[in-house]
Amino acid sequence: QVQLVESGGGLVQPGGSLRLSCSASGFAFSSISMSWYRQAPGKGREFVASISSGGSMTTYENDVKGRFTISRDNAKYALFLQMNSLKSEDTAVYYCNSGGFGQGVLGSWGQGTQVTVSS
Repeated sequence: QVQLVESGGGLVQPGGSLRLSCSASGFAFSSISMSWYRQAPGKGREFVASISSGGSMTTYENDVKGRFTISRDNAKYALFLQMNSLKSEDTAVYYCNSGGFGQGVLGSWGQGTQVTVSS
């Protein structure tokens, strides 16, 4: 059974930082490119960042490039997103899933973790 469990979200002031975690199970995690996605209020789910299966390549949505860093620990079946210099427009529910570098998304999504950036 595929499981994706996001954690680490919360309320933070503009300019602050958060580190999101994703615990994965039920599929060949170490051989699959992974991504973070987010969905802001009233908006559709959008791509944030991707990392190749071995972690050697990463890509980012233009608005987060230079502020966010995606990483993974295959031995721990975990995906991370370090978010620095947060802005109010980063407010969204953040999700992890497969994707990027030619990899399609899995059919199952987790509950996501809420990130709220506000003074």
